Amino acid sequence: MESPKLRLWQRIILALMIVGYAGYYLCRSNLSIVTPVLIKEFHGIGLDKPAIGRIVSLATLFYAFGKFFGGSLSDRLGGKRIFLFGMGGAVFCTLFFATSGTIPLFTLAWIINRTVQSMGWAGMVRLSSRWYSYTKYGAIMGAVSLSFLFGDFAARQFLSALLRAGMGWRGVFFTSAGILGVIFVVTLLLLKETPASIGEEEPPASPTNLFGAAGEEEAEESTSNILKTVLRSGVFWVVCILSLGFTLVRETFNNWTPLYLTEVMHLPKADAGTISSYFPLVGGVSVLLCGYLSDRIGRAGRAFLIFFGLLLTIPALLAFGYIHFGSSASSAIIALGTVAFVMLGPYSFLAGAIALDFGGKKGSGTVAGWVDGIGYLGGIFAGEGIGKIAEKSGWNAAFLVLTGVAVVSCITAGFYFIHQLRESRRAS
Repeated sequence: MESPKLRLWQRIILALMIVGYAGYYLCRSNLSIVTPVLIKEFHGIGLDKPAIGRIVSLATLFYAFGKFFGGSLSDRLGGKRIFLFGMGGAVFCTLFFATSGTIPLFTLAWIINRTVQSMGWAGMVRLSSRWYSYTKYGAIMGAVSLSFLFGDFAARQFLSALLRAGMGWRGVFFTSAGILGVIFVVTLLLLKETPASIGEEEPPASPTNLFGAAGEEEAEESTSNILKTVLRSGVFWVVCILSLGFTLVRETFNNWTPLYLTEVMHLPKADAGTISSYFPLVGGVSVLLCGYLSDRIGRAGRAFLIFFGLLLTIPALLAFGYIHFGSSASSAIIALGTVAFVMLGPYSFLAGAIALDFGGKKGSGTVAGWVDGIGYLGGIFAGEGIGKIAEKSGWNAAFLVLTGVAVVSCITAGFYFIHQLRESRRAS
């Protein structure tokens, strides 16, 4: 039974993680929001859709590699340190970008920014493994996932409002850095690494973790031994494949929605930025619902929700490829919201609750880092790859490619669901 003191601090830790990681998005969504402005201002030096795509893809590549290292570092150094490192680094890099004016400097600033930010999620997973019981993983990681969904929504709304008010893109970046800097100081002062910091015992880890009884222990063995245990698991690699497909689709919407809305639906730039924020907003509702359900429908519950979500994602993406939405803002919101609702809730399991299920207290950061890292290798194509397809063949072709990705991911999810169902029946 958890004490009132522990429950209070669990709420405080959860709030700090949600607000902190939401703050990351002030220094991440800002590039997407100002992309139409940047292209207009710097088109003379070659900054067009493919160029922006290359910047995004290179940065995503480094973001992916940072995930691999950040996960292991969080298991060795602690979640708080890694979480704060990503936050402080994002502030510095955002200021660097804002004082730049050439494509090479934009690229360098964004690469470093995404690299340091890649550490943040694994840090939160590591913290969650120490503060919360496995019986609440779905709900807790669903709530934590609000940080990258509602945080993205709030950031896009706020930054679009700044553009609409006449602020330049540099002002948007300076404002982003300033707000995240304040969040950094508050988090530094209040965030605790483990319940031991307040004189309380840690809740239990999942008994089905890859390390068995040792998963209840803090990582004392070498990083290589932790990696060997994780990488030998076949079901771990299935989850990684799912992460690759999900992330490619999600990053396409994150990177390109404002430009798609301005080019295809001819909406004003500021309005396009505002409407793009409804994608993570509706996704947040999906995450909460899926997290709540997954803790209540058994071991195979998360796998079932992933499979069913991908099955519904396929027709939603086909609609973008074949249906002409006109210039109606409401139709754009409905279309974006549909994809977000059926996809983002299941997506949130992969490097969240499932990483905790697999990693326990010993390797949850490592599992989250690898699942997320492999996912963002797919996200690389969402930058330059999707940008080139949209430039040469149109946005319809780009969405048809995403549909194909969703089909392959759905088939993979079917195998994962069958495996989890069998394991659940064996355990019972």
